Amino acid sequence: MNGKHISKLGFEKKAIKLALDAAHTREDAGVSSAEILQELQAVQADPAAYLRGGVYAELAAELSTQQGVKRAQQAADLRPSALPYRVWGEDLIDPGAHAQMDVAMRLPVSRAGALMPDAHVGYGLPIGGVLATENAVIPYGVGVDIGCSMMLSVLPVHPDELGTDEAKTLLMKHTRFGAGVAFEKRDRLDHAVLHEDTWKEQPLLKHLHPKATEQIGTSGSGNHFVEFGTLTLHQPDLDLEAGTYLAVLSHSGSRGFGAQVAGHFTALAQKRWPTLDRAAQKLAWLPLDSHEGQAYWQAMNLAGRYALANHDLIHRRLARALNVTPGAQVSNSHNLAWKQRVNGEELIVHRKGATPAEAGRLGLIPGSMADPGYVVRGRGNAQALDSASHGAGRQLGRKAAANTLAKKDVQAYLKDKGITLIGGGIDEAPQAYKRIQDVMARQDDLIDIVAEFRPRVVRMDTGSEDV
Repeated sequence: MNGKHISKLGFEKKAIKLALDAAHTREDAGVSSAEILQELQAVQADPAAYLRGGVYAELAAELSTQQGVKRAQQAADLRPSALPYRVWGEDLIDPGAHAQMDVAMRLPVSRAGALMPDAHVGYGLPIGGVLATENAVIPYGVGVDIGCSMMLSVLPVHPDELGTDEAKTLLMKHTRFGAGVAFEKRDRLDHAVLHEDTWKEQPLLKHLHPKATEQIGTSGSGNHFVEFGTLTLHQPDLDLEAGTYLAVLSHSGSRGFGAQVAGHFTALAQKRWPTLDRAAQKLAWLPLDSHEGQAYWQAMNLAGRYALANHDLIHRRLARALNVTPGAQVSNSHNLAWKQRVNGEELIVHRKGATPAEAGRLGLIPGSMADPGYVVRGRGNAQALDSASHGAGRQLGRKAAANTLAKKDVQAYLKDKGITLIGGGIDEAPQAYKRIQDVMARQDDLIDIVAEFRPRVVRMDTGSEDV
């Protein structure tokens, strides 16, 4: 009995040596070569039956390991072609976003998807992508800024009663922007989300709790903002009479806490599927019924609640400074995953830069720093997986905007729209975004417009080059 006899049976690598060692032991016991080959075939067919002991136990263990690796490789294989999905605003979406969505729809766990009219290239799933998976959660399908969200507070104040200088003073005093920033300890407000027991249930969350406590009530960089503006309600809704109101609109997320959660679990997902096609590596998933999947689900939802808590404190500070109580509030997350019934089965719906828009649900779709945003009510379009756009969507990447847009043109646009800007960079200029009116026109079967918000005084983090 030699290695050639063993390899002809289909044994590979380490298993060949283990099979040969076992065969020699059986030969020494007087067993014929023909019988040994039959025994090896039996071990090959059902290694689990030989794991408990005996001459073939080590071989059986190696074969079990090899079979597990092969099953994992097969489970990670992409479909040869993408599942079909609906697209809204085809003419507004760049080819790169389509290419990313096509890869997402080739994942073996994908079941349905949709692309919103504000879609553009992101990491893994495109921004504006909606993806439904079976028993799988994709950290980069949710995004790095887990729970990134919107909030609007309608204040019982006529817009003319708050002057520009006072609005600027309030925003400078009661908001904070940028990576790693925080209020001074004496100025921080507390929030119930910081006292949830969930923080104690994972070492990672326990480790990140001090950072979350420090940064509560603040906003990040990029396209995050807090702004005063005018809300126009043409007919009674939101438990308000028709009319014009002062309102605060904010866009913020889960800060450094959410980013570290995203990075940690993305690394675990990529390690789980080492043979995943390179084009799909940022779409590596965690089975929801696995320990890692459950841990991510818990951390993701905590980050979503934390992000909304940041908004809550921002709006609470500003309302308190004005000595008013909001007459209405609307909020929604647009970077999260939800359990949702799709075509009669429970799936995991990832919205990466998409607004939940099930029938009757209120949501917020902002424009740029100088263009209108909208309070909307979902129409529950099943083909869109009950979703809508989350904003106008970029038409220029950050580098392209910084390299091609002239500061004087951006300033002229802001002046024409009557916008006072605090911070903000060329990379966030209105011209870097699609026209919000075009985006809204292409999704009138997804949402109904309830009210229009027009920004007046806007605060953002400083960009690479300020406007």
